[in-house]
Amino acid sequence: MKLPMILINFKTYLEALGENSVKLAKICKSVAEKYKINIAIAPESLDLSKVVSEVKIPVFAQHIDPIEKDGMHTGHILAENVKKIGASGTLINHSERRLELKEIEKCIEIAKKFGLVSVCCSESPEKSGVIAKFSPDFIAIEPPELIGTGIAVSTAKPEIITETIKKIHEVNSKVKVLCGAGITTGEDVRKALELGTVGILVASGVVKAENPEKILTEFAKVIKS
Repeated sequence: MKLPMILINFKTYLEALGENSVKLAKICKSVAEKYKINIAIAPESLDLSKVVSEVKIPVFAQHIDPIEKDGMHTGHILAENVKKIGASGTLINHSERRLELKEIEKCIEIAKKFGLVSVCCSESPEKSGVIAKFSPDFIAIEPPELIGTGIAVSTAKPEIITETIKKIHEVNSKVKVLCGAGITTGEDVRKALELGTVGILVASGVVKAENPEKILTEFAKVIKS
């Protein structure tokens, strides 16, 4: 996975559902190609297959369940099928889809089994250190009080990022760290990278922006600078 990475979670925002998911995905693809950077996207589950077929950038599931194929898990999301659809990876333990530690460990294990990049979300440095023991590919630090506020953790609480990196690397130096929660400007991205992360996890800052292409371009220019 090329770094730095911008990972955009479409959540279930109307601006990124159905045909809008493809439209936004194509904007992301265009900016990624123009600036030669890695922009990955996580569309809503019902849009995953269509988005994968429409764009050639990394596409992530928003969630997988800690289950393997046995046919008796109605309403769950199977990692094997996510992989068959053509997705590159998955979010795990997002703040809006929390899992127990044993479930997080199992999801990471299953993601590895099927060759999916795992981006595991965490709400604190301490929790990040525990999750690092399970060896996800990435941990995205997202203090819940800042999610969706437009107040970036990299700007408002930079010590959370540095402490998170410290806690993770004390346990597993191979785990890479993303900055989430409140990223809305190029300066937020710059600060996140300066603090030692390898990219950002962003949602409303792009999806609900008046001009998503403009804000993505701002992010891209910072990464290229």
